[in-house]
Amino acid sequence: MADSTALADRIGGLDIPLERDVFLRTLVRELANILGDVVGVEQAAGFISVVGQVMGRRIDRSYRDALRVPALDEEKVAAVLVDLKRRIGGDFFTIGRDDGKIVLGSHSCPFGDKVVGQKAMCMMTSNVFGSIAAQNLGYAKVHLEETIADGRPECRVTVHFKMSGESDAVEGREYFGTAP
Repeated sequence: MADSTALADRIGGLDIPLERDVFLRTLVRELANILGDVVGVEQAAGFISVVGQVMGRRIDRSYRDALRVPALDEEKVAAVLVDLKRRIGGDFFTIGRDDGKIVLGSHSCPFGDKVVGQKAMCMMTSNVFGSIAAQNLGYAKVHLEETIADGRPECRVTVHFKMSGESDAVEGREYFGTAP
């Protein structure tokens, strides 16, 4: 028994980069890889999008319940998008905001280095942001202009809150909600 304890202590003291956060980020990356290999990158992005949409609804409900409001206005949506990424380890910040859109930047991704080369994982950000904005404001268009997944040093994401000529002219994924 003493030998087992000594061995467990020795193994427990090894410098192995394994803990829950790294394990879960690696798990998501490997799921995205396998999905991409089995069904293709576009389909993998679609599956991740569905998960992001479900997560977006849950996160939205949590913020609205905590704020005790039936819906978030543009200012609150913008603050929630930055806050939620901060809470999960993303370094998101507001680059600019005007009536109808917010431009966000980030120096780090919640998935860390596991996102590099995994553009499909960015669908999580797009769908969480798009779901929250659309549920509260009726519409959102999310444009992932630059991403760490593509090897850029930071992310740049624009979320349009209103259908307009400007949002029609930019790339992005559209989201529709039940808000007026």
